[in-house]
Amino acid sequence: MRIIETKDYNDMSKKAANILSAQVIMKPDCVLGLATGSTPIGTYEKLVEWYEKGDLDFSQVTSVNLDEYKGLDRKNDQSYYYFMHEHLFNHVNIKEENTNVPDGTQPDGEKECARYEELIRSLGGVDLQLLGLGHNGHIGFNEPADAFDKTTHCVDLTESTIEANKRFFASADEVPRQAYTMGIGTIMQAKKILIIVSGEDKADIVRDAFFGPVTPQVPASILQMHSDVTLVQMRRHCLKSQDKKSVGTFIRKYKKI
Repeated sequence: MRIIETKDYNDMSKKAANILSAQVIMKPDCVLGLATGSTPIGTYEKLVEWYEKGDLDFSQVTSVNLDEYKGLDRKNDQSYYYFMHEHLFNHVNIKEENTNVPDGTQPDGEKECARYEELIRSLGGVDLQLLGLGHNGHIGFNEPADAFDKTTHCVDLTESTIEANKRFFASADEVPRQAYTMGIGTIMQAKKILIIVSGEDKADIVRDAFFGPVTPQVPASILQMHSDVTLVQMRRHCLKSQDKKSVGTFIRKYKKI
């Protein structure tokens, strides 16, 4: 795992955008796995800025999003389809038909999850997957559980996730209770993974996820087993001093995988 510490949110966003833009430049027809939430907004703003300057071309890029709330249609301003168009797709030259988000209006969860999983397979998999990190260690909407879910599935959101996401809605009662999400197995099949973390309250979960045991109770901990992961986080949100002793051991252990 490569760890990049940044001085603030803007610096974190810029460094993350640099990694994504490098992927687009090196492989113009790449498949990008994209994430939503407040953390990647700055990253998308940088990509739009560089596109407007003529530095990036998304015309051959295909995107697949991690997840979508079940029950929200595309016109709902809290849907992730809406989010992606608002913050990225409407501002760059990516083709609409090359953007993919799970269909939250599909009531048959088994059918929609199978469709989305097959879509990702048909694209040849994800070249670079962008992730955020939830307070309980979730990635996508893969919540703490007794086992790692392998493929795209419908998940019941935990109360902690509902509580964290209620700021985007009028009240917690309006937050959907279910979502479609790529599974841990699907995420782990990405060739490269980029995870970005902001928020002073996430130091503990960063420690648990990347320096603790691999366990489905901390879904992001599985990323320790991936061969190409980059973690970009704000310096003041990094590990506490007592945890930094394990950094060298961790890097020596996992750079060989």
